[in-house]
Amino acid sequence: MKKDRFIVLRQDGGRPGEVRTEADSALPPRLDAGPEAAATPGMTLEVQTLDPRELPDLLQDRTVRAAAPSIPMRLIRPVSRSEADASATGPTWGVQAVRADTSPQNGKGVTVAVLDTGIDPEHPAFEGVTLVRRDFTLADGDADGGVDAQGHGTHCAGTVFGREVAGQRIGVAPGVERALIGRVLGADGSGSSEGIARALAWAVQQGAHVVSMSLGMDFPGLVAELIRRGLPAELATSQALLDYRANLNLFGALAAYARSYGGDATPTLLVAAAGNESRRQQNPDWEVGVAPPATSDGFISVAAVGLGARKTPDQGLTVAPFSNTGATLSGPGVDVTSARMGGGLVAYSGTSMATPHVAGVAALWFQALIDSGDLTRNTVETALKGSATRTPLIGGVDRLDVGLGLVQAPQ
Repeated sequence: MKKDRFIVLRQDGGRPGEVRTEADSALPPRLDAGPEAAATPGMTLEVQTLDPRELPDLLQDRTVRAAAPSIPMRLIRPVSRSEADASATGPTWGVQAVRADTSPQNGKGVTVAVLDTGIDPEHPAFEGVTLVRRDFTLADGDADGGVDAQGHGTHCAGTVFGREVAGQRIGVAPGVERALIGRVLGADGSGSSEGIARALAWAVQQGAHVVSMSLGMDFPGLVAELIRRGLPAELATSQALLDYRANLNLFGALAAYARSYGGDATPTLLVAAAGNESRRQQNPDWEVGVAPPATSDGFISVAAVGLGARKTPDQGLTVAPFSNTGATLSGPGVDVTSARMGGGLVAYSGTSMATPHVAGVAALWFQALIDSGDLTRNTVETALKGSATRTPLIGGVDRLDVGLGLVQAPQ
């Protein structure tokens, strides 16, 4: 039987947060780990090549918290792209809608991570930001990698922490001075759960307060791969479901690790896109639930809203027709202007665009709670969720479509 690559999350007495592959290639420990982290049991992320028949014996090991096969992951692609309004100035409508433009916080002192297609490090939107880049599409995790060849990651990063470009404020948290950029998806938008799990563990170790992920599991791609291996379609679908559930559990365990590793001093919040598969513009009932890994326990899933007929960011916002239902929170995700790979600005639509808005607002709440001395693992998530409002949304909006509502920056 063909051997597969399995991701194994193991609790042991080793160095907290250690990440190993078969070659025992360890990543550095978390930079700002405090006393709480030192007391946390060691957690090791291993990537092993196994015969699937060996998995039951592996799961009998009491130190194994979760194990899952490496499966295809994909970019949550924008549903539309358009040229940015060259005459526009001031904050984008999304920055205004989450009230980041009137917040006393700007993200200074907060570390954010964007796990995506990389970043254009030469774009003026990122001037003055220390970009710690690593390419997880490569087996050795190239420490100087992470250059964007697709454009999606550059756009998302711009929304989280981009500086002003051509007179427009595109970033929700433009005071962020240190960003972790994990390239987990290639130029074609594909990746693996192995690479994303390794990148997530790396981001936690490197001190990320917030991790933004606009990606999802490629279930059709997984079924197709199993069929290519010779399985009949019915068996391939059944096996894909098992692999899908195993990865959900793995990412849930990683979310628990991210939340607890830094203790109350530096918890890590995971924010992920709900997905763009719904088709309300064709039929109001054609809604799809939140796509994984955003649906895993411990993740904050994000739906997209857009400007309504009034075209103002403070009233009449509507649910984006493509936005999946059942998300935790909502963010601006239609005609979002941000950094374009190679320079300039471009507008995209998708839950991928809503997610960095929420991640940016989370960075502002981290800063507010750090400054006030009130940061704990519970207070930051409570503050972010508690900020959400449905007031700017059109009347009669389905609460499942927007979750708790549109996030708001601290005022």
